[in-house]
Amino acid sequence: MAKLNTHSIRELARKIVAAHPGGIRYNELATRIQSESPETPKNTIAGSIWDLATRFPQEVAKPSRGLFRPVSAEETIVDEAPELPRSFPEVRLREEDFYEPFAEWLKNDLDEVTTVAALGGGGLKTKWGTPDVVGVYKPSASNLIKFPLEIVSAEIKVEPQSPVVAFGQAVAYRLFSHKSYVVMPLSLTPEDHSRLEALAMLFGVGLVVFETDVREPNFSIRVRAQRFSPDMFYVNEFADRLRQHNPLMFETLFG
Repeated sequence: MAKLNTHSIRELARKIVAAHPGGIRYNELATRIQSESPETPKNTIAGSIWDLATRFPQEVAKPSRGLFRPVSAEETIVDEAPELPRSFPEVRLREEDFYEPFAEWLKNDLDEVTTVAALGGGGLKTKWGTPDVVGVYKPSASNLIKFPLEIVSAEIKVEPQSPVVAFGQAVAYRLFSHKSYVVMPLSLTPEDHSRLEALAMLFGVGLVVFETDVREPNFSIRVRAQRFSPDMFYVNEFADRLRQHNPLMFETLFG
């Protein structure tokens, strides 16, 4: 395809957006146009598509930052509920199946903790909840300069319909954690993903996404958690509840 002018770029962009009822992000849209017309400068493409929703409000919606979705798809999402298959029983995923894999990833791949344990299940019996995974980053014997330990907590959800609940729990864990992560499936809608990522950056909560495949969850960091100073009253309250609930886990993490 020859070099495109601004009008041709916008026409192509409208067709691409229309073909993605679930939405397409700005970078992906620009990449698609560039792949179809390598001769067209990137800056020309960028300057032509950034305001698609403003120029074509009857065709293109922008439900969140950097996301374009066809207006017809917006109406479908509101008016129509997806029909579930009736031939086969639904296989329900369990959050607990991802606790250990994430704990290992947090320690070995992300290198955020030195010791980690899968907690979850509401074992601490508090209305503020129990982290699904809790880890501690602490100095080892080989460290010449010692430093205070850090508590890292994580909330894992396998249902994409609960991002607000998961985020709220992850924020609550900051009472007693230096870092907190929310871990969500990749099946999140692009709009939910975009909003959750924006919230994570605003509140310093880490965001991790994963495939709902226990054998290969493929955890991927989207926003790395910021370090905060927790309230030491709640740190000690958490430690006391954990020691009463599971003395061995307490010793493993804090001993």
